[in-house]
Amino acid sequence: MTQSHLNPVLDFMLTRRSRPAAALKSPAPDADALTQLLTAAARVPDHGKLEPWRFLILEGAALTRLSDLIRTRGPVLGIAPEKIEKSALSWANAPLIVAVISSPKPSEKVPELEQMLSAGAVCLGLVNAALATGWGAAWITGWAAFDRSFMETGLALAPHEQIAGFIHLGSCDTPVTDRPRPDVAALTQRITT
Repeated sequence: MTQSHLNPVLDFMLTRRSRPAAALKSPAPDADALTQLLTAAARVPDHGKLEPWRFLILEGAALTRLSDLIRTRGPVLGIAPEKIEKSALSWANAPLIVAVISSPKPSEKVPELEQMLSAGAVCLGLVNAALATGWGAAWITGWAAFDRSFMETGLALAPHEQIAGFIHLGSCDTPVTDRPRPDVAALTQRITT
């Protein structure tokens, strides 16, 4: 059995902590660093090698455009003004956002749910790769991630695609404290017969 203090990967997993999206600032990973992070994120379980996900890199004017779309779509959906503004600012102030798109492929062997879970694994892989290399990262969804108009108008998603997560990336020098963690024993059941 491996002791965590002898295994830096396990130690990282036991202590990892996302950074608040609002605390992220420039610089964000450059093209080479981002390629490395995406390559690491793509190393997830993918039954059938379907690659049922893809990446949209959102930066610069695209973030301003999407922030404006948030402000347009929010009232139409009946979202509270303070929630609209909070979401719009998270887009406008983000150094870089990677939208991980769940893009399931037709398959007789791999159910769509399994393909969506693979996209979720990509999100966590991207956050962990960023954190492990010293970047700040946060996995966000929010109401816009579930609005078909935002997905199709703002991001040109196909009808069968959806947002697995918006991964905010940047620099972060704000200290973060740990939050309460799950009681694993209370969530675990052992079945022996």
